[in-house]
Amino acid sequence: MVRGMKLATFLAPGDDTPRAGEVRGDTVVSFDGTVLDRLASGDRTPASGEAFALADVTLLAPVPRPRVTFGIGLNYRAHAAEGGSDVPDAPVVFMKLPTSSAPPGGPVRCPEVVRRLDYEGELAVVIGAGGEVAGYAVADDVSARDLQKREPQWTRAKGADTFCPWGPWITTADEVDPGDLRLRTWVNGELRQDARTSDMIFGVDEIVAFLRETCTLEPGDLILTGTPEGVGAFRDPRVFLQSGDVVRIEIEGLGAIEHPIA
Repeated sequence: MVRGMKLATFLAPGDDTPRAGEVRGDTVVSFDGTVLDRLASGDRTPASGEAFALADVTLLAPVPRPRVTFGIGLNYRAHAAEGGSDVPDAPVVFMKLPTSSAPPGGPVRCPEVVRRLDYEGELAVVIGAGGEVAGYAVADDVSARDLQKREPQWTRAKGADTFCPWGPWITTADEVDPGDLRLRTWVNGELRQDARTSDMIFGVDEIVAFLRETCTLEPGDLILTGTPEGVGAFRDPRVFLQSGDVVRIEIEGLGAIEHPIA
């Protein structure tokens, strides 16, 4: 099996039909089918189609509309502490709607009803064949703090359209140790989050096993593993995202996403 593939969905220059490809350095090489096809089959055959400069393509969400996106709340001790919450005894699970999925470059569109929009840089787990972990990506679990505070269910606060930009591609699991990766988030160039996934309360294997106790995981399903400390809602003073702000999230070995707020 070929190791270390990076699977992307993109638009080639002058083309509005999404293509799937393998990122190799500064180039993306197209292949037939979709990234979801590869996740479902486990196929790691090297791409051999048309090649494009990575700088010339537009990256889309690797799986444009995941069947389901699970989120995990309060999964970093320091994040729980900054909000005055107890450390949970089991993963805190919520869901985001398929329409929350957005390209790594955004934009994230803030609904008119929302006044307190926040960022949450997170490690994303992508499921493959047999419900096993196929790879990893970078995600922003965008959150409407005002809705989250007044509504006991977080569907609207977390699952609004475009509230999950992710990518820039899926790095296959055979090249990633998810247990100790540096995660950083910037807003308008200011570093807001800087932590390691080793600080997670529940690791990737624990989260996946917990979800599989009741749910069948299918290829393309997405799991956001929680955010570290440094979100806007718990800064002093609090600071929320505004139209024109730019959020950048980077995880070592997985790349970076950068999106504007509209």
